[in-house]
Amino acid sequence: MSGVLRLTLVALATSAAFLQPAQAGLFEDDEARKAIIELRTKVQANEDAAKQRAEQLNALVQDQLQPLRRSMLDLNSQIEALRAEVAKLRGTNEQLARDLADTQRKLTDQSQSVEARLKPLEPQKVSLDGREFQVNPDERNQYEAAIGLVRRGDFTEAVAALNAFLKRYPASGYTDSVRFWLGNAQYGKRDYKDAIATFKAFVAGNPGHPRAGEALLALANCQIELKDNKAARRSLEELIKGYPGTEAAQAGKERLAALK
Repeated sequence: MSGVLRLTLVALATSAAFLQPAQAGLFEDDEARKAIIELRTKVQANEDAAKQRAEQLNALVQDQLQPLRRSMLDLNSQIEALRAEVAKLRGTNEQLARDLADTQRKLTDQSQSVEARLKPLEPQKVSLDGREFQVNPDERNQYEAAIGLVRRGDFTEAVAALNAFLKRYPASGYTDSVRFWLGNAQYGKRDYKDAIATFKAFVAGNPGHPRAGEALLALANCQIELKDNKAARRSLEELIKGYPGTEAAQAGKERLAALK
């Protein structure tokens, strides 16, 4: 073999030795690139699948949330309506409370007014000549008016007023006192016979009355005015015996002594 041929074969062998690793490297790079591309494709596919799933889940959630949102809106509307109703009811209750207070105040005022009007019409307790009894206001007013006439010396009017009282109130607690003062008014008018009858009836019906002694003394005075000294003595003796120690009895003793 010639030297040139040998050199040529050596060169080719050398070139082949260098070319085999290079080709192997190129093959490996292509595989890596393919693996990367496949990996990226898978990652992208996974991302797309995950995104699609997330969108599906989001849509599902939105579908499920939509009724809930409507329910919440309805609930809020109901709450607002209830708040408005509560506020209205509170206002109504406050107005009712004010109306009730006004009504109670008016009723109290009316009750007091009625009581004030009725009070003068209610029976009143009276104490007279050692006795206590109930009289109505008109009864008391008529009695006091009649006694006022006696005290003023208006005997004619007093007799009429006292007789009218006895006719209107025959069972009054004032009756005894009215009869006593009627006798005095008749005496003041010089109606001695009427006065005698009144005083006799008074003493006969009320021998224990505090003014019975005074009535007997007044009876004797009427009899003296009529010149009936005999009857006057009997009346004075009855006074002295029946009511000893009284001022009327003392005056009766003096009057009796003057008749002798």
